[in-house]
Amino acid sequence: MTIKEIASLAGVSISTVSKIVNNKDENINPHTRERVLKIVKEYNYTPYGTVKNISTTKTFLLGVLLCNAPQTNRLLSGIMQTAQEKGYSILLLDSSDSTELELRHITTLCRSRVDGLIWEPVCAESRKQEHYFQEMNIPVCYINDRMDSSYAIDFVHMGYLLTQKLIDYKHTHIACLMKRDSPRSQMVFQGFRQCLFDNQIPYDNKMEVYVNEPDFCRKILSNGMSGIVSSHFASSLMLYEQMILLHYYIPSDLSLVSLRDDVREAISFPNITSLKIPYYEFGCFVCKNLIARCELSPDVSEDFRFSAPPDFDDQKSIDIPSCFRSRKIVVVGSVNLDCTFRVDQPPQLGKTVSILDVSTAPGGEGANQALGAAKLGREVSLIGEIGNDTDSDLIINILEQNHVDTHGVHRDPSSSIGKAYIYTEKSGESAITVFSGANCKLSPASLHSREYLFKKAGYCLLSTEIPTDTILEAARISQKYGVHTILKPVAIRELPEELFTNTNIFVPNRMEAQVLCPEGRTVEEQADYFFRRGIPAVIITLGQDGCYLRTADCKKYFPASNFVAVDSTGGADSFIAALASCLTEGYSLEKSIRIATYAAGFCVSRQGVMAAMADRSTLYSHIYRIEPSLLIPDSE
Repeated sequence: MTIKEIASLAGVSISTVSKIVNNKDENINPHTRERVLKIVKEYNYTPYGTVKNISTTKTFLLGVLLCNAPQTNRLLSGIMQTAQEKGYSILLLDSSDSTELELRHITTLCRSRVDGLIWEPVCAESRKQEHYFQEMNIPVCYINDRMDSSYAIDFVHMGYLLTQKLIDYKHTHIACLMKRDSPRSQMVFQGFRQCLFDNQIPYDNKMEVYVNEPDFCRKILSNGMSGIVSSHFASSLMLYEQMILLHYYIPSDLSLVSLRDDVREAISFPNITSLKIPYYEFGCFVCKNLIARCELSPDVSEDFRFSAPPDFDDQKSIDIPSCFRSRKIVVVGSVNLDCTFRVDQPPQLGKTVSILDVSTAPGGEGANQALGAAKLGREVSLIGEIGNDTDSDLIINILEQNHVDTHGVHRDPSSSIGKAYIYTEKSGESAITVFSGANCKLSPASLHSREYLFKKAGYCLLSTEIPTDTILEAARISQKYGVHTILKPVAIRELPEELFTNTNIFVPNRMEAQVLCPEGRTVEEQADYFFRRGIPAVIITLGQDGCYLRTADCKKYFPASNFVAVDSTGGADSFIAALASCLTEGYSLEKSIRIATYAAGFCVSRQGVMAAMADRSTLYSHIYRIEPSLLIPDSE
């Protein structure tokens, strides 16, 4: 296309087009200049040969001179995308942190007569070479330089946002995890301190932590920090790993927020709440400003600090501080695969019984109670043994999906998962036979390696489907840390004496109470027997007849909730999970029992166990419609 055709399309004179493409357009209207340049770029117009040799001729070529190009992939993507959209090409040069190489690249850029340059100087001395570009009237946009006129991502603001995120979750004991001699870390720290000041949180030098220091993780824990702001994602990963080694977990023991480099976007585990560094957006921003300068547009930003809208990816590594949370529940018990057979009547010796329906699902007293409490919003840790089979994989996945902490669940490579065979009648009553499997490998010694899980617990739920000496040891550890124990006797004919003195709440069903106290003719007599042996609170569950409570101050029956029983298998586990959950939340024992009867009712009205257990919203919404006053904790 000729210059005459360009002039005709733009509706201007040939001399106007010539002046614009040769950068002699100081007195030309900006809108005219923009219209002509758009047509020139669109039709790829090249000036005549006599014009080509004039140093002021537009080449529609932008130079990018970086200190270290491999570290800025997303930045380059933003620059190149914007340049392409605006009709420019890019000449990329990498100084590799060398001032000598940088000077050679400056010569190349001048010889190539770039229209403009995005320059990340190697050092402060590099700016002395700026005169080469000034002599050729090449506009320069500096990036990541310490000078005020250099464009840079606003890491100070990002540090402020990270800190505010933790403060929004009620954290006041916050540390900033940094790398020494890192400009980014220092800017994040500046925002960190400003945010503390604005929220009237006193600063202490203990809040300044460097990942390069030995035992940096212990320093965080010994100073009682509940939240961490990290300037680098790699530092966050190191902290995460060290915390696990010390048996502390994120976010239950420590909340963590971090900046995230673009190269970390593909990491799906661990789930760290992070704020994406907007390298791509920054590249677009700088390139737009350079092109505006090249084309003498008034749209040049005078704000050299770039920030994008906050982009927190998730909230999985943040929680409110533990001092604001109810104490957690630890469950020590069996983990099984439940095989449920729906029958007209249970099997009997010498008689064949037809099975109407078969289903399999995760189960076991320990797993059921842990999942039931987790669905009610409690923080729950499960201690148990599983095998090395696919059924074990299935159960672990379901527990973790329902937010049960499974750090205390161990795989035994030589065992398979325990199994429970459940025969359920149409009335909802059931008979159960159990194959222990890996559950019998849960030993007292194995509890010692998981003792840390008891330290912040309020209640420990125990069931006797695991070895008796392990139950005794769990009760001892609970007493050591002031944890209240709730014991469910299952398939046991005699209760060790030590369990009477180390159990706070005892929850047998009618048949279990009869086996353990055969001389007691009534529920009241059986409950009195267990109470006199040293158990402060005895709750005997009675199925559709509700339950009976015996304490020093109370002898009382509680009716069952008004649900039609379909499958009673998980009723007791649901009852105990809700009981512990409510007690942890501050409800009295009597109110906790009444809420627990509703939870058990929901469970037995549905087929199965885990899937049948009500979540907090469903359970509390139902109770609110019937007995709203029941939901006011006595601690209020």
